[in-house]
Amino acid sequence: MSHSKAAPVLIDRFGRTVDYLRISITDRCDFRCVYCMAEDMTFLPREQILSLEEIYWVAAVFAQLGVKKIRITGGEPLVRKGALGLLQKLGQIEGLTELVMTTNGSQLEVYASALKAAGVKRLNISLDTLDADKFKAITRTGNLKQVIRGIQAAKSAGFQRIKINAVILKDRNHLEVIELVRFAVDLGIDISFIEEMPLGVVLQHNRAEAFYPSAMIKADLRDSFNLEPSLQRTGGPSNYFNVIGTDTQVGFISPHSDNFCSTCNRVRLTAEGRLLLCLGNEHSVDLKQVLRAHPGDAETLKQVIIEAMPLKPERHEFTLHEQPIILRYMNMTGG
Repeated sequence: MSHSKAAPVLIDRFGRTVDYLRISITDRCDFRCVYCMAEDMTFLPREQILSLEEIYWVAAVFAQLGVKKIRITGGEPLVRKGALGLLQKLGQIEGLTELVMTTNGSQLEVYASALKAAGVKRLNISLDTLDADKFKAITRTGNLKQVIRGIQAAKSAGFQRIKINAVILKDRNHLEVIELVRFAVDLGIDISFIEEMPLGVVLQHNRAEAFYPSAMIKADLRDSFNLEPSLQRTGGPSNYFNVIGTDTQVGFISPHSDNFCSTCNRVRLTAEGRLLLCLGNEHSVDLKQVLRAHPGDAETLKQVIIEAMPLKPERHEFTLHEQPIILRYMNMTGG
């Protein structure tokens, strides 16, 4: 597939270049994390989600439009049959410089080496606690030992970077931040702490009361670690710090306390084929309808994607003090 060397085509009305696509390849997961989905989730019927061929086609067209980085997410991407084969094909797309994945780690013991061979450069692994009982309570179905074995398998497979993502809530896991950083330091991997994003109605906790801002996490960590601001800038939402004397970076993703929308370079494709222009808004375009009405027609798909860019809003509108306007859960969107 030829890749144009021309200037990037995807620029929104605020002058931001979109060169990063996150693709949710399934809304299904082998965990039922309390902040991500309801306990008795109803998943989409198969015909409503994009086929692996459709996902590949969208990715290839986005690469022709200047997208350099694709992140595969879910649900849990590795529970989708054929996920590895898809990643192998995505790894061959011309013009793509970064293929990365977010996972809950449950399948990494089995798949880590194959993912590395397929061209996946970096992994983000969701892990909120190192307490086995608490892990079971948060994930409802997960096994902490299996995830830790998966992280170790990924480390052995030799990915460029491995990063843990931890969503921190007050009185649930806020006392564990030092232990989580120590775990990352011991393995020589990175960690990001994330303020909870208000997606979907949650009954387990009051979001305003459970909110634990990045500044408090930073203050907690400074008792045990020397942190210095990193010069690394990814265009993403993370604010990075180096842990002095280690290979570990700590990131803070702060949608409430430190809005990061001005540099947003990403769009998202949901499992059912909606192109979301912002995680925190419902601005979207139905690419599935285009794909199925015009199969194999790259030009029509390109035009629809280009015309969607002006829908990208200036910023998200998250609030902690009322039930969300965004009713879709995180598993439908891709973390």
